[in-house]
Amino acid sequence: MLVIGRRENERIHIADNIVVSVIRIDGQTVRLAIEAPRHVPIRREEIEPMDQPERQPRSRGRRQHSRVPALSS
Repeated sequence: MLVIGRRENERIHIADNIVVSVIRIDGQTVRLAIEAPRHVPIRREEIEPMDQPERQPRSRGRRQHSRVPALSS
């Protein structure tokens, strides 16, 4: 784990396609902005713990419906 300090308006670049920016620091609260490609999952641990299986990302286009076979009598 890398631990570094940042001030407001400073950024951290991860690889070539992820940027974490410190937007605001207010007492014990830090507001971050994360720029990353859509395929990179970003989770808040208090919402979705890391030990749970990863959910599939939602698609942005029209929903694809699969055909359901007819019931045989």
